[in-house]
Amino acid sequence: MEFFKHRTQIDFMSQRKWPAVLSTILFVLSLVSFGINGLNLGLDFTGGTQLVLSFPTSAPINAIRDTLQQAGFTEANVNSYGTSKEVSITLPNKTHAVTDEKGENAKKDAVTASVQKLFPTAKLMQADFTGSIVGKELTTKGLLAVIIALLGTMIYIAMRFEVRFAVGSTIALIHDPVLILGIFSFFHLEFNLIVLAGVLTVIGYSLNDTIVIFDRIRENFRRLRKSTPIEIINQAINQTLSRTLMTSALTLMVVVTLFFLGGQVLRGFAAALIIGIVVGTYSSIYVAGSLALALGLKRQHLLPPSKALLDGRP
Repeated sequence: MEFFKHRTQIDFMSQRKWPAVLSTILFVLSLVSFGINGLNLGLDFTGGTQLVLSFPTSAPINAIRDTLQQAGFTEANVNSYGTSKEVSITLPNKTHAVTDEKGENAKKDAVTASVQKLFPTAKLMQADFTGSIVGKELTTKGLLAVIIALLGTMIYIAMRFEVRFAVGSTIALIHDPVLILGIFSFFHLEFNLIVLAGVLTVIGYSLNDTIVIFDRIRENFRRLRKSTPIEIINQAINQTLSRTLMTSALTLMVVVTLFFLGGQVLRGFAAALIIGIVVGTYSSIYVAGSLALALGLKRQHLLPPSKALLDGRP
């Protein structure tokens, strides 16, 4: 705990070139992975059928998968659901095209009959379907939600702080979800509405950390008149470092617990948060402030107009 009792004096800004290179490489690799692999979109976006079956004993997932393959459902995705006795079976519309609810019901009946033929004790617990039109609508609304969140963030920070802070924080906030999407794309993790909620949560989480640092930078610019912008930003990050790391560590402990104990439904959400907390903490410390500095941030930009005219020093 000694680390948190004494204020650190780490020269973050002198190291800013290496994080910039790392962020650029990871950002480009994420875009490449996204361009090559795309996202493994869940039924919320693609449309399709989801069945939840319950077995009296531990569910034989491999045998269920083989049965569905033999029945012609080659794209069926079988996973544990909640407990070891329950399984989730998903079939996307892209390989079993249907045009109406009647067709979806026929497909659900065929899957259920195929599984129950080998496992008569299996009980159908849940059966849901999402049409392709609804899936496209959710995709459009999901993208719109992310864009509105980023634009709203940029306007808020520009009004509260300064335009250079707004640009820096917005680029940092774009950086965070892109890396999350890149990891989900590279490892072919399912991306559904719950994961999208996790990405939006990360944007808010990272923004909160960034605003705390920006607030301290503004205070230091007004208080420390003989210090350079680099020294002021360094001091602000060091002053808030213990708060940033402790908040991230405690939040990460909760999210990791959720990842392992929250079940299959919440696993994607928790994975997005785990990646986002790590990346967001890194970007709050290294990316946002460095970008503001690269855009030419000076003392005058954060002082009231009358004081800025009297203070010509950077």
